[in-house]
Amino acid sequence: MWLRVVAVTLCFLIVCASVVRSESKTGKTGITGVVMVTPIRPGPARKGSESPNAAPLPNAKFTVTSDGGAVTTFTTDTMGRFEISLKPGHYVVVLAENRFPKPCGPFEVSVETGKMTNVDWRCDSGMR
Repeated sequence: MWLRVVAVTLCFLIVCASVVRSESKTGKTGITGVVMVTPIRPGPARKGSESPNAAPLPNAKFTVTSDGGAVTTFTTDTMGRFEISLKPGHYVVVLAENRFPKPCGPFEVSVETGKMTNVDWRCDSGMR
């Protein structure tokens, strides 16, 4: 009888540990998304045109700040995508480089516990 209680208890602990472990893997907290630049060609956009007027912003360095000041930086990949882990809170993100005549951002984002907040940000190229 004692051995049966120990076996059931061990099984219960193993199940609990696996649930906690799977939650920590899927429970990332931060922001993920893509940064695009638009327009990519000068002049007015043509109606019915199939060619896109936006493109990914590759290898761009961004600064992340909160009320307490600078938090971190990140760089987009070649397709303008990024993923960054952050603690829950409110953040402001801005392009740290002077690539365009107008500032790229600020983009405000709120991060919730256990959630990756998905964003789609656009930067103005200044082309007209």
